[in-house]
Amino acid sequence: MIGTIVCVDDQAEVRRLLGDVFRAKGGNVVSFDDGEDAIAWLDKNDADLVILDLDLGAGRRSGIEICRTVHGKLPELPIIILTGHGAIDDAVAAVKAGAVDFITKDPYLEDKLEISVDKVERMLKYAIDRKRLEDENRELRASNERLRKAAGRRWAIVGDSQLMHTVMTKIEKVAPVPRPVLVLGPRGTGKELVARAIHMMSPRASEPFITINCAAVTESLLESELFGHEEGAFTGATKQKEGKFELADGGTLFLDEIGNMSLEFQAKILRVLEYQRFERVAGSESIQVNVRVIAATNANLKEAMAAGKFRPDLYDRLAFEEIHLPSLAQRLEDVPVLATYFLARFRQDVAGITVKEISAEAFDRLAQYDYPGNVRELKNVVERAVYMAQGEVLRGSDIDTALPPEAQQAAVPGTNFGDDTRLPLDQRVEAFEAWLCKDALERTRFKQKEAAALLGISYDQFRQRYRKYGLGKD
Repeated sequence: MIGTIVCVDDQAEVRRLLGDVFRAKGGNVVSFDDGEDAIAWLDKNDADLVILDLDLGAGRRSGIEICRTVHGKLPELPIIILTGHGAIDDAVAAVKAGAVDFITKDPYLEDKLEISVDKVERMLKYAIDRKRLEDENRELRASNERLRKAAGRRWAIVGDSQLMHTVMTKIEKVAPVPRPVLVLGPRGTGKELVARAIHMMSPRASEPFITINCAAVTESLLESELFGHEEGAFTGATKQKEGKFELADGGTLFLDEIGNMSLEFQAKILRVLEYQRFERVAGSESIQVNVRVIAATNANLKEAMAAGKFRPDLYDRLAFEEIHLPSLAQRLEDVPVLATYFLARFRQDVAGITVKEISAEAFDRLAQYDYPGNVRELKNVVERAVYMAQGEVLRGSDIDTALPPEAQQAAVPGTNFGDDTRLPLDQRVEAFEAWLCKDALERTRFKQKEAAALLGISYDQFRQRYRKYGLGKD
């Protein structure tokens, strides 16, 4: 549903035309023949889009000046400038004043508006989405305390997506059952958090929760780390040592990256899981324990079994229940709540942080990256952006500086197009064309076909400019 559109033009026929076009799309159109009246109306009312004529008549401020005033008061409100001619200087001035786009007005304006209506609707949808994000951001700020409490209850497993609701439901159901659990998912998705949540929601919550990263310990030492050793078992073993299984007795042992074990060592783990008994290295005493094992890996265990690298019987023993954690790219709708949570935690952990909230623009930038490192990488990006930012609001530019180099927006030649009138006209035109292409990519979240459609050019034509101006996202 199209929102409220403010149309400002000194020609009654143009106002009537704009009103007919947008009302046919379900919009609420408010028209003015003078920019000052429009400013006064906007001071008291909300709008979703402003369309301004460049020339509002003799003795009146120009559309550029009105645009600058409106943008100064309402920086998030999108403004489109209508021009009587397509001069590059006017287009540059319009963009500098805060306009998001301009359309050339000529005797065929009605036809051009019909052709451009898809482009305008896309822009309007983008504007409405931004407003929705701002509303959500205000709600997130208002509920920060509730968020922290909920995060404490759920052991920092944050997310409102359906995928994460499914994960939490499975955690709650399997937690009381004294059987092994296998947690699968890409790196950085929070597998240890899931294991800890299972432990804390189980009857073993008051008992030890012990962790070990099997990939971080050489196999020659892994046996000692897990099962312990007797004095003199090897060089440097100057006293008896309890292993992780003993330390976790009565509680939970989290075996991270279990897919890195050799087949021989997997057999030893299988034996402990089956009998809850083991011997220390160089020991003869059989030690009985009561340990719940939760294992995790980012490897594809079914492929590993097919390749003969992982024991099917160990898999069967571990996978009483499997919990699959989605990548962050699969639940980008959780980025705002995660980013807000990380900001709140960072403010608690680090003194002197000035940032108090995250802008809709910053949320947009955060949602445009795929995060191969998943939630852990998002946390790092937010914290880097926050500690480097100045002011109380985190901006999109702050996010750009915190993203890895391959994800940062490409520097477009001539971004400050028109600043230097000494540049040849062809260079200024190319600079503006590069800006338009980059802007279209950002609005469509770097979908090139949609960006081409937004600009009204073919995909091949857009690809030529994409390569010419080096606009690749990665």
